[in-house]
Amino acid sequence: MWRFIGIRLLQAIPVILAVITVTFFLVRVAPGGPFSAEKAVLPEVKAALEAQYRLDLPLFQQYTAYLGDLAQGEFGPSFKYPGRSVNELIGAGLPVTAELGFYALLVAVIIGGLAGVIAALKPNTRQDYIPMTVAMIGICMPSFLLGPLLVLIFGIYLDWLPVSGWGDIPGDKILPAITLGSAYAAYIARLSRAGMLEVMSQDYIRTARAKGLPEWQVVVKHGLRGGLIPVVTFLGPAFAGLLAGSFVVETIFQIPGLGRFYVQAAFNRDYTMILGTTVFLSTLIVLFNLLSDILAAWMNPRLRAQFGEQ
Repeated sequence: MWRFIGIRLLQAIPVILAVITVTFFLVRVAPGGPFSAEKAVLPEVKAALEAQYRLDLPLFQQYTAYLGDLAQGEFGPSFKYPGRSVNELIGAGLPVTAELGFYALLVAVIIGGLAGVIAALKPNTRQDYIPMTVAMIGICMPSFLLGPLLVLIFGIYLDWLPVSGWGDIPGDKILPAITLGSAYAAYIARLSRAGMLEVMSQDYIRTARAKGLPEWQVVVKHGLRGGLIPVVTFLGPAFAGLLAGSFVVETIFQIPGLGRFYVQAAFNRDYTMILGTTVFLSTLIVLFNLLSDILAAWMNPRLRAQFGEQ
């Protein structure tokens, strides 16, 4: 297992390096610059600003200097928030984004898991068709459409829930979590249905039924552990995707998370903030993929034996 983890970590290094390289040069070739939107300044002032942020160096030297900062765990200073580093901004916005991602993942697992299991118990019946149809709608409906629709229904027409903000009121979390987690709930529903269908046809399930166990015990004690392995494998990338994909939802519901800084950085050409957020989220995706593989191996003896051989 440790060898498998080491190999995966080594494989992650070129992936992250490719993300850094592509993002670095893309933001540099984009039209405009971090100081192009400012009022006209004296040439010597502009030169001083460029020297402060190392923009006066040749492009390749800027790239190598940035890699040196990353090696020390530093994402550099923000161009648009004087006196604050990208590390500080990520640290300020990440807790809110992570909390939103956690609630969205709960929504996805509970709704998607229940829908998939219920559909798998009676395949090719109305009990199967209805949740799978709803799941397909959830996959097809983007968050920028679902969010305003939920705000219109539950926030304006019915006046049940707040439509913006992120405070201590539990109602603030409901609409953003549903908006962000609905697509992942649909994927989980389809994965759990497929996994449960495969497991419920196995010989040990027939043996459990032949012993006279109630159907709920057969499903819960014998079926879920094997049937939900595809879902467990999906959870790591899903949580990382929720963090990376929360920017639209944070903008819709005015949530002060990491997405606020990232969207503003894109408009302001804040090179270091764009790079730092992209690298940070890419690293999280790689790590969560690794964690999901380890958890799936723990739940599946065959995978555990395979990884043990490696």
